[in-house]
Amino acid sequence: MYGQPKRKLTLMPLVALGALSLAVTLPALSSTVHAAPPVTYTTVTVQPGQTLWTLAEARTPANGDVQATVDQIVAANHLGGAELKIGQRLRLPQ
Repeated sequence: MYGQPKRKLTLMPLVALGALSLAVTLPALSSTVHAAPPVTYTTVTVQPGQTLWTLAEARTPANGDVQATVDQIVAANHLGGAELKIGQRLRLPQ
């Protein structure tokens, strides 16, 4: 008689933990993972007056984030700063 309440107290947290585990894992198992399409690049040669911003601005869709495009260009070309040299070849995302 005295053993039953103790058993219930031990069993209840385990049941709750099992239910929580199912609630977390089932949606993850049923969702479909979509990979981002690969980024393709074009190579350009820097012309007088061009900056990272102007190159990115020309590649960014309307209402897009120009700074994000600048960041992509910097990463794709392993640039240490924003300064470009005339004749420098850059990979730009398409």
